[in-house]
Amino acid sequence: MQTPRYGDLRGRSVFITGGGTGIGAALTDGFLEQGANVAFVQRSDATSFCAQMAEKHGRAPLYLPCDITDVTALRAAIAQAGDAHGPVTVLVNNAANDQRHSTEEVTEESWDRALAINLKAYFFACQAVVAGMRAAGGGAIINFTSVSYMMGNAGYPAYTTANSGINGMTRSLAREFGPDRIRVNALAPGWVLTDKQKKMWATPEALAEQINRQCLKTHLEPADIVGGTLFLASNTSRMMTGQALVIDGGVVVTG
Repeated sequence: MQTPRYGDLRGRSVFITGGGTGIGAALTDGFLEQGANVAFVQRSDATSFCAQMAEKHGRAPLYLPCDITDVTALRAAIAQAGDAHGPVTVLVNNAANDQRHSTEEVTEESWDRALAINLKAYFFACQAVVAGMRAAGGGAIINFTSVSYMMGNAGYPAYTTANSGINGMTRSLAREFGPDRIRVNALAPGWVLTDKQKKMWATPEALAEQINRQCLKTHLEPADIVGGTLFLASNTSRMMTGQALVIDGGVVVTG
């Protein structure tokens, strides 16, 4: 899969949540390929992934172990990324948890945990980069959501609630920080077959049903999400903000 080159991304300070596995790992790879300086946070160990990236690109991303629900630790990681690479001018809020659950089994604690991972951390990461982006003359924030809430999917109501909230937050922040040349957009992937998805939920029956819903009869892979993210991060989309870009093979139709 060939990815366009965005010259303005070379040397940019990029911060990605969950950047060492799944879609996030593909994004880290993609930004490094563009010549960007990438820092990412993740709870699980990503040292072997960083070694792979160093071998491929001649330089490793900055891996900062962090639980994004710990806002103090998240802010510290963003500050550390700024110290290493300069103020973050591209933020990709990618980390999420789409654990399946029914409404009846949700407790107050599990609800708070789901929203902390899938919405609260996004907001405070945005808050943490604004001052640096403003000082740098602008920046781009890409908030990952999902088509799940657009489809009215059952099976994970706390997750879809957060997805919808991400879009509302994206629009409000785009309006608030547009005068500072800070663009805020959402990106809504469809069912991307990461290793986690294949292991936990990608049964033959579920895969067949998904292909039947898609206009394009090919399953989405993490690499399919990279191009859209790079586009939203680059000056190619300099007049695009407050929008939701859907990459789902043609399941939902927006407009």
